[in-house]
Amino acid sequence: MPKTPIVSLRPCTLEDLDLLFEIAADLDTWEERKPQAPRALTRDRFDAQLIGNAGDDSPQAPVSFVIDVDGTAAGSAALFDFDLLARHAEAGINLERKARGRGIGTAAINQLVEFGFVRHNLRRIHLQAISSNVAAIRAYEKAGFVIEGRQRQHAWVRGAYEDIVRMGILRSDQASSS
Repeated sequence: MPKTPIVSLRPCTLEDLDLLFEIAADLDTWEERKPQAPRALTRDRFDAQLIGNAGDDSPQAPVSFVIDVDGTAAGSAALFDFDLLARHAEAGINLERKARGRGIGTAAINQLVEFGFVRHNLRRIHLQAISSNVAAIRAYEKAGFVIEGRQRQHAWVRGAYEDIVRMGILRSDQASSS
């Protein structure tokens, strides 16, 4: 029986940057959901984006973590686009290839949701996934997210239009499932 990995969220360190760049620059798994056409990500541009976000302590600033598996970085998780009046934010995770399909994403999203509800007093967390990313959708459902809607043919992904699946979880959903 395979050992269950210990998954935790922690702050980013300098030692994590190479892996995070590798994940961000992987065009094979990059989901084109932005209005700009995909292009190769340079290390200079990646580092500049990190530096640009590093000093923002505003209440709406993204909250980012490294997904740690048995003491080694395996991806990233973040809450962003905070709405402080309505008390909601968007969630996102990225995993390196070898960490996928092992329950790590489910564990990470569970911890991110708990952080958002308990530490940020959010009442709702939402996310989106392309419809072909069935494993991610399944992981989000295991964490308690429900499909709230679908934007048909909303994203151009690797040469074809794909639906965007919109999912959400309410703090009251978690309380009722405990």
